[in-house]
Amino acid sequence: MKYHPNLILALSGAILHSLSPCLVDCKAVQETGTIYPTVRSVLDAAVSSARDAPGGNPTPAKVFVGGQALVVSEGDGYAFDDVFGCGGVDVSAGAIDEEDGEACDIDAPKPPPRLTRSKIGHMIQMTEEQADSTLAEAVQAWSGGTGTWPTMSLAGRIAAVERLIVGLLKKRGEMVDVIMLEIGKNRPAAEDEVDRTIVFIRKVIELIKEPAGENTIPDFSEKFRKIGSVYYFIRRAAIGIVLCLGPFNYPLNETYAAFIPALLMGNVAIMKIPTVGGLVHLLTMEAFEEAGFPPGAVNFISGGGRKTMPPLMRSGSIDALAFIGGSRAADDLIKQHPEPHRLKVFLQLEAKNAAIFLPDLWRDTDADYAALVRSAKEAAAGALGYNGQRCTALKTLFVPRAHADDFVERLVHEVRSLPMGMPWQMTDGKKYPAITPLPFPRRVDYMQSLIDDAVLKGAEVVNEAGGKVLGGKNSTLMVPAVLYPVREGMNVYLEEQFGPVVPVVPYDDISEIIQYARDGKYGQQCAIFTSNGNSGEATALVDVLSSIFGKIVLNSQCGRSPDNLPFSGRRSSAMGVMSIENSLKEFSVPTVVSYKDGTMSDDVAEVLLKESKFMEII
Repeated sequence: MKYHPNLILALSGAILHSLSPCLVDCKAVQETGTIYPTVRSVLDAAVSSARDAPGGNPTPAKVFVGGQALVVSEGDGYAFDDVFGCGGVDVSAGAIDEEDGEACDIDAPKPPPRLTRSKIGHMIQMTEEQADSTLAEAVQAWSGGTGTWPTMSLAGRIAAVERLIVGLLKKRGEMVDVIMLEIGKNRPAAEDEVDRTIVFIRKVIELIKEPAGENTIPDFSEKFRKIGSVYYFIRRAAIGIVLCLGPFNYPLNETYAAFIPALLMGNVAIMKIPTVGGLVHLLTMEAFEEAGFPPGAVNFISGGGRKTMPPLMRSGSIDALAFIGGSRAADDLIKQHPEPHRLKVFLQLEAKNAAIFLPDLWRDTDADYAALVRSAKEAAAGALGYNGQRCTALKTLFVPRAHADDFVERLVHEVRSLPMGMPWQMTDGKKYPAITPLPFPRRVDYMQSLIDDAVLKGAEVVNEAGGKVLGGKNSTLMVPAVLYPVREGMNVYLEEQFGPVVPVVPYDDISEIIQYARDGKYGQQCAIFTSNGNSGEATALVDVLSSIFGKIVLNSQCGRSPDNLPFSGRRSSAMGVMSIENSLKEFSVPTVVSYKDGTMSDDVAEVLLKESKFMEII
């Protein structure tokens, strides 16, 4: 796959001035008319890379019909929208104009370029009628539980998914590039998402094949067992038609952690491709086609969710909903179902994960100081990894008021050290940027509204250039903003920012934190940072917060991994549990085949085990 030639960034002096490690004193540069060698080399390398970038056509629009990934055009009865990358550079545009954004007047070998959003593909915008047609294929494939896919042996379904893995591995490089270009995830993170998805699928299959212990009730029996006078066989089986809606920020990992286990259990699955972050699924469509799934077992719908999803829910044909996104949208969808009591629901929603820094970090021992330094680093990484666009990101930092100024100074230092630029470009040839362009302009607007509201109500942006958008009016490359002091009444105090805004809240007593958690809307995770000197406050917090949050992390940032552990939440953060094991349970029903002692010969049972596709040994 080839991409638009202008999808590369040359960092301007303004960007380098805003965040280290390539720090420039803008005023000094203007006075001397010179530029540091580091900046000169970065500009030279970036502009050279832009001019040498491969050309080619954007990713074509595709639709998945009857198990085939077809390239289509508007003349085929489909409408499509252009898909733009997270950012690029127009090397022919010259210097950034005053009205476009800030830039130093520097004597650089090449003029600082403007950032621009370049076309990288086309996405089908399906109509309500086309979505209904896709649903009709799924209904036929399910056929009330008697279709080819749900009645196929578990071993047969595993074989199809293993063929899918082969296809995904072939497209790994292309998927990494598309994720980078469309949603701005840096190369190591994009590679990790693709690899982690494949590892997750493999581990799910390994779990299914793993023999159950004699003293447990297995979910995937290979023989009849006995309790009292009853012989029983248990195997998990499908629910029905599963509608899966994934997010833009983890278009593969979050989505396929639900989609693939649902398929393995024999469900017929429909995926709503995200409007942003959807191009990677055009590649996975090809892998599904090559894997040879039966027609109608796997389905993709693209286009506006508000137009295409409600009719599917109103049909009553959807048996399970896997939704990763906002709680309001989830509620709206669930309400559309005519029989919501029978709708199996799996939700991963918003979070407002708190990081709590305890006073014992500021004791005078070397161990406490080391713990404090690590805590500040974890805070910056946890709040701003992938620009803070993670449900598991640290969304609010609670710091003892007596030490708040010291902590904020440390935090600003750590934020300033985060490399900033384009996701495919290494800074100084050593690190990929931690801060990259946001995927679409609305995110920038929302971040700015939170900053403006907090500043109006008494907070300050305490880091240099925090909240500024660099690279001109079409750019979405935003310098992270550290807000302090944040207090109740500011929008960012309760709202999930999901972006590069870091609110710091000073507190006088841990009872204030407990009240915040107790009265809050969300309950996914929290992090407690403490030294080894005083476990009393940490213990008290664990005891209280264990009934509020699904995960409590000690002395590190929040996260979902490892995938063997349950990923859950309470309140408006989640419904259902995600893990390698739980992903299978969420999209299946344990089905029992049994008989009483003396009612049937063992020979009949053995015949069933040999000849039944449902009971076939895996």
